[in-house]
Amino acid sequence: MNNNNQAGVPSGPIARFLNFVERIGNKLPDPAIIFLFAMLLIWVCSWWLSGVSFEAIDPRTGQAIVVNNLLEGDSLASFLSSMVKTFTGFAPLGVVLVAMLGVGVAEHSGYINTGLKLMLKVTPKQLLTPSVILVAIVSHTATDAGYVLVIPLAGVIFFAAGRHPLVGIAAAFAGVSGGFGANFIPSGIDPLLQSFTQSAAQIINPDMSINPLNNWAFTSASSLFIVLLGWYITDKIIEPRLKNTPLNEDTQNLPAFDEAKSDERRAFFIASSVMIAGLVLLAFVSAPADSAMRSADGSLTNFRSPLMQSIVPLIFLLFWIPGAVYGFTVGTFKTSKDMIDAMSTAMSGMAYYIVMAFFCALFIAAFSKSNLGALMAIEGAQLLKAMELPSAVTVVGIIFLTGFVNLFVGSSSAKWALLGPIFVPMLMQLGISPDLTQAAYRIGDSSSNIITPLMPYFPLVVVYCQKYVKDTGIGTLIALMIPYSIAFMIGWSIFLLGYWALGIPLGLDASYVYPALP
Repeated sequence: MNNNNQAGVPSGPIARFLNFVERIGNKLPDPAIIFLFAMLLIWVCSWWLSGVSFEAIDPRTGQAIVVNNLLEGDSLASFLSSMVKTFTGFAPLGVVLVAMLGVGVAEHSGYINTGLKLMLKVTPKQLLTPSVILVAIVSHTATDAGYVLVIPLAGVIFFAAGRHPLVGIAAAFAGVSGGFGANFIPSGIDPLLQSFTQSAAQIINPDMSINPLNNWAFTSASSLFIVLLGWYITDKIIEPRLKNTPLNEDTQNLPAFDEAKSDERRAFFIASSVMIAGLVLLAFVSAPADSAMRSADGSLTNFRSPLMQSIVPLIFLLFWIPGAVYGFTVGTFKTSKDMIDAMSTAMSGMAYYIVMAFFCALFIAAFSKSNLGALMAIEGAQLLKAMELPSAVTVVGIIFLTGFVNLFVGSSSAKWALLGPIFVPMLMQLGISPDLTQAAYRIGDSSSNIITPLMPYFPLVVVYCQKYVKDTGIGTLIALMIPYSIAFMIGWSIFLLGYWALGIPLGLDASYVYPALP
């Protein structure tokens, strides 16, 4: 995709910069080959640095950090013997494929198509963008559901509304991934981060405890901020840039979004009633204090609870069942083979992603085993500490350093396990609370998600885009998302500083200063 010299496309400095990023990015090899070359580079760097002694202390072990040589015999033997397990154990792979089996049935039966017709009938066109971003933000509650459901559906919704589908994909990606640190609904990420924050704080104060919802008020307010900022960027920067970008010729084969027929409405009502009944049953089963869907501590939202562990299978069932009911009711499915064919078609569209996931899994495993990501994070944090900047500048520095490290270490919990034991005690000694430090971390952790091809779901979003614009490449997607990333990083940092200056509570039992004021 190339928008250069097209009539009606903005030609200012921002557009020229984004076009430059797109051109350079799309000259890179295929994403699968990039992951392969990156893995080989990690191998060489691990060999080169394995003999170097570093003074930085790994907070996970309490020992000086060591870079592991991936080119030594034992490491190469382990690489070969575990290659299949590394690939099949790549978390996003199973999430995507299982969810898409259910979504495939709902899509090819016509259930999703009819649902979108009815939704577009009642949704004002001018509120489509903020609605998509808001839904994307809320999808964090269901772990990775946003990547496999909200982002592709946003493309379909925008296409149905007569807008460019890549605009919808970009807006949803910005909400799901760029706005990962914003949500007004508590989710499993809250207690997960809190556990690392509390452990880090206890290095200074062994008796200190942190409330799992210590950032809830801030993340709730951030939801509104991200929706408004994302809305402006989408409609004023992204959509004008994509205005004249042609779609694939086969887009005429996509479902037509005319008025839903009476039999379609009837089938949709029946299928949706079945889905709602299933949700009611799930709520009934999960409600008791001794429910099997709860974790050992009685929580439903803890990542260790069977309910949260079952999110992806539940997505499969909540699309597969109503999709099948709709298909057999309206007549798009005549036999069970039609339903299986729909699932097969959905899987055929994932072939390219599976290939990319193979190389991505190998790269991420190598990067983790080498300890290079940990070394970068720890050395960067120590440098920030040595600079002894004013409190507000230090907080912003943490945001930007986290955003940089996030380009290489994607897991939110893994990064915080590395950075938390450095950032939290360091800022406590400066009089800054662990609650504020964690809030700053969440901003940096979110803002650069959408511009790094090393993020496990990034190749999947490229595949979504190629459904509409076949020559979409890494550069295309990065160029689309850079305005969001820069705006979120800078705007959200200013938002936090203003929030702090006004003294608005960060969350439950939270404070801005340490020791906390009585």
